[in-house]
Amino acid sequence: MAYRALDIDSICDYLSGIEEIQAFFGTEEIEASEIGDGNLNFVYLVRAVSDPSRAVIAKQAVPYLRIAGEGFPLSRERMTYEIRALRTFKALAPDYVPDIYYSSEEMSLLVMEYLGDHVIFRTGLLEGRQYPRFAEHISSYMAKTLFHTSSLSLESSEKRALMDRFSANTQLCKLTEDFVFTFPCMEHETNDNGNVKGNPLAEMIFADMAFKERVLELKYKFMTQADALLHGDMHTGSLMVNEVETYMIDPEFAFVGPFGFDIGALLSNLIQNYIHHDIVTGNETHKLWLIETIEETLRLFAQKFVALWDATERSALMIPGLLSSESKKNYQQKFMQGILQDTVGFAGCKMARRIFGIAGVTDIRGIEDPALRAQAEQRVFEIARGFVMEYDRIGSVSEIIKRIKG
Repeated sequence: MAYRALDIDSICDYLSGIEEIQAFFGTEEIEASEIGDGNLNFVYLVRAVSDPSRAVIAKQAVPYLRIAGEGFPLSRERMTYEIRALRTFKALAPDYVPDIYYSSEEMSLLVMEYLGDHVIFRTGLLEGRQYPRFAEHISSYMAKTLFHTSSLSLESSEKRALMDRFSANTQLCKLTEDFVFTFPCMEHETNDNGNVKGNPLAEMIFADMAFKERVLELKYKFMTQADALLHGDMHTGSLMVNEVETYMIDPEFAFVGPFGFDIGALLSNLIQNYIHHDIVTGNETHKLWLIETIEETLRLFAQKFVALWDATERSALMIPGLLSSESKKNYQQKFMQGILQDTVGFAGCKMARRIFGIAGVTDIRGIEDPALRAQAEQRVFEIARGFVMEYDRIGSVSEIIKRIKG
């Protein structure tokens, strides 16, 4: 089927001709509204007119970057990798991935479960809501998806086949290379230049060559370290939650990369929300919950990851009889320490890019009072710089928490 871009006027007619969607809605008349506010794609809520609770989400990639417009071309094949990633993650961690009703790589189109009883995690965090099961859920999701797509679980042929399925997601990897590791560290036209000119913090960051050298170390890890299949953009806007459920969405940046990148991205967002409430709302109860959530997420992830490893007898990396029990434990301890340190480094890069880069987070950039925003930006960079400069010397979760609290 030849690709054509759908819009608010054509999406319902198109979906009505798909057998899987007919099965979902039956004979109901359907209507659509555009709800997407992301950077890349168009997203529609499609409902039954007589029963709005019967609904699906339809998401289509267009051949340009949505946030920048048609003047910024971008291959729509990103949807191919989102479809493949969702199906892979759904098989590995079904409790944390929405149901997929229909997908077409040719049309760059995905139709999936509508999470109407859930909110975007970032929205809930900004409102000071607490989600008591989040750490349990997200640690399970990350442990299962990262471990089972790595050479700790797969045989070499399986791992290389997985890499082949995602290796051509080059444009979105390049976006991360540019917009996380490069442009936010220098004067560049894509930055939030309304807040850059004459800003002493921006001048300090752009002139900080020691910091940028360390960022390049982490950028090189991102470009070359093929550990596991990653979501690739694991921020609090890519998670839908309520008090009892957590779902991952929007993995169009999926690629095979370093273990610590997704974990670091999530950590960076939780820290920025902590800073928001520390400076803007003074919500001590929420701050305490955030600290506990960070601690629990990192601790549970490590426990669950190692448990999966212990239950795996043979993989590309290791076969029975290679190591003694004690030696394996020593190796695992060093290995997990490396993941934690990379997590810290990538969290620092992701925090720094949000200050002046093209894609800020509402936690910081949405602060209306200029003085409070400047204070928050300064605090973000203090933590980010410490993480980047010393990531390979930070050896524990308690040290991470100490730096967050200041």
